[in-house]
Amino acid sequence: MHIELQQAMQQLVSAQTLTLKEVSRFTPVDFRHGVQWLVAQEQPALAQALAEAGLALFPQSEDILAIAGLLAMTREDWLLAIELLQDLVTLQQDRVQPMTCQMLARALACNLDIAEAHQVLDQALKLWPNDPTLEQEKSAMTLAQDVMSAPAQSN
Repeated sequence: MHIELQQAMQQLVSAQTLTLKEVSRFTPVDFRHGVQWLVAQEQPALAQALAEAGLALFPQSEDILAIAGLLAMTREDWLLAIELLQDLVTLQQDRVQPMTCQMLARALACNLDIAEAHQVLDQALKLWPNDPTLEQEKSAMTLAQDVMSAPAQSN
């Protein structure tokens, strides 16, 4: 993280405020680094505020959509995570990465949209057959689904 951004983040933490004018000089990569730094500093509310400012300034930024989506997942805000990760998939189109699909599927599953989560993984596996991360996610999701639908055993 460059020194100007680090100083701005330290100011944000100490003053608990940063104006739109101050953050508008930063790039999407700066926002991503700033959010990561704030999370590492255990400042989740400020990280969320910075992510929201980044989305307001750069709604089509892959960096900001990705970090904001991951941040939403850590806060278990599944609907927001799904929205942001779907926007990222749409923006990236044929450049979408396996991890993005994995995270979208996981957010969908956590939101109990199991069928749609499987659909995302099936489409991703068509693009990346034999991708170990995607295969593992699919297996884990299927196993969890089987466990949840199994009849309870009485002792």
